[in-house]
Amino acid sequence: MSETTIDKAAPAEAQAAPAAQDGPPVVEFRTSPDRYRHFRVTYDGDVATVALAVDDQGGLVPGYELKMNSYDLGVDIELYDIVQRLRFEHPEVKAVVMTGGIERMFCAGANIRMLAGSPHSWKVNFCKFTNETRNGIEDATANSGQRWIAALNGTAAGGGYELALACDDIVLVDDNSSTVSLPEVPLLGVLPGTGGLTRVVDKRHVRKDRADLFATKSEGYRGQTAVDWGLIDATIPRREWDEKIAERAHAAAAASTRGGAAGEGVELTPVERAEDGDTISYRHVTATLDRAGRRVEIVVSAPTEEPPADAEAARAQGVDYYPLALARELDDLILHLRTNELQLGTWVLRAKGDQALVIAHDDKLAEWSEHWFVNEVVHYLKRTLKRLDVTSRSLVAVIEPGSAFVGTLLELALAADRQYMLEGVFEDVDPDADPATVRITDANRGRYPMGNGLTRLESRFYGRDEDLEAALATAGTDLDAAAADAAGLVTVALDDIDFEEELRIVLEERAALSPDALTGMEANHRFVGPETVETKIFGRLTAWQNWIFIRPNASGPDGALRRYGSGQKGDYNLERV
Repeated sequence: MSETTIDKAAPAEAQAAPAAQDGPPVVEFRTSPDRYRHFRVTYDGDVATVALAVDDQGGLVPGYELKMNSYDLGVDIELYDIVQRLRFEHPEVKAVVMTGGIERMFCAGANIRMLAGSPHSWKVNFCKFTNETRNGIEDATANSGQRWIAALNGTAAGGGYELALACDDIVLVDDNSSTVSLPEVPLLGVLPGTGGLTRVVDKRHVRKDRADLFATKSEGYRGQTAVDWGLIDATIPRREWDEKIAERAHAAAAASTRGGAAGEGVELTPVERAEDGDTISYRHVTATLDRAGRRVEIVVSAPTEEPPADAEAARAQGVDYYPLALARELDDLILHLRTNELQLGTWVLRAKGDQALVIAHDDKLAEWSEHWFVNEVVHYLKRTLKRLDVTSRSLVAVIEPGSAFVGTLLELALAADRQYMLEGVFEDVDPDADPATVRITDANRGRYPMGNGLTRLESRFYGRDEDLEAALATAGTDLDAAAADAAGLVTVALDDIDFEEELRIVLEERAALSPDALTGMEANHRFVGPETVETKIFGRLTAWQNWIFIRPNASGPDGALRRYGSGQKGDYNLERV
């Protein structure tokens, strides 16, 4: 059995740098096992154990202690890193046991003092990121054959139980005291903010009247009742705990279809990010911050080399393999911007480079899809694009000569709220340039589904089947502005006389609108069609949670969040609104 290196003395600044003028900290999402403060990860063949042992003095920002294995954003940043590393660095791991690393306590959930003292934007980004991390655990089970088992060695309350709900199998110790609960409604005046309500009924199929009882009973349930209702899968006496959990984990590993073996993993070395004034640069992605215009110009570069010879050669390239490098860089940029740059409400997306090389890499992703490493890369790209979908920023794609919006990179344009395409070329700048084109490929037919289960093309043409079929009929064809407009793939096609002026007006108008109204409008438009667990969590649950967070019943001076632990109940306005 091996164990990752844990440095409990690592400074909190590993993930949050001091902010200027007493503003919110600059959150750093890049971390590594040698910097973990809150987790121990051990390996036993095809089973990994992830033990949550929160350093109560290791809060991301001052002002609270992480008692009883409660967590904040810093804890979840480490968990996200663990989930990624288990998928890429340890293909031999087929089952993951997540348990508490302190006696008789799995996890008490999100730290209440942190929530009570945080600004609204911090709460929102915290809930969104923790939801995405839990979705990532479920994605590992669904698409990597890596089954997660929640071994609740003690009480799992609130976000702690929500963490368990992300796992495929939940086992609670039978000690006559440990329970599972969602106490947010009765104790805090808020909702379980990381998908608890949705997963109880939609994933675990708890009867809705019992779910109502559960969500209003602060002490929760244990034992046979919790099993019978479907809140957990089994209970195990403490004297048999280690033996039975090990049996359960190895049985899950034996049933796994996950490929790969020990020694084949790809090390996720640190993402290289350079910051120079208002420019953020990676190898394949550059972001220029326009603070006066309250927007970010993001340029994604196509690959500059042909794909490797085969899947094993791609694995050997590791983090330098273009599709993986692109996913990691976009992932880091999205997290950095949406958490640390709240004033920059519009992201302008451009893709530049050789379209043929984008298509060549896309073709190999399809050809090698059965290889464990390539499978992980594809699903990482999918999750990164989903993260873009749920980001509360206006997204505008600009398609000009030299653009590379084809295949995988076309997904960036399809994720945008609007697409502006130049007809012809900029006559005064480069009259000899080739006009911009876009191309649908097989990569756009279902490789990267959205949270609603639809492709971005299906979402774009929802309820307009003839238009969808007409657009798909152009697959494999380079479409200039007129053809792309006719196929419904762009919002507006403009000649060079009007293009830059029209785009300037659009971006200035966007910056003048209410960010709150834009966030609500964009989320409604992006997620058309069927509801899924994911769309409920992001489109319904977090929307209501975010509204409740700013209501005085929860966050006011006499609200339940602020009064928690004082011996006083929240003073509620009793009107239903």
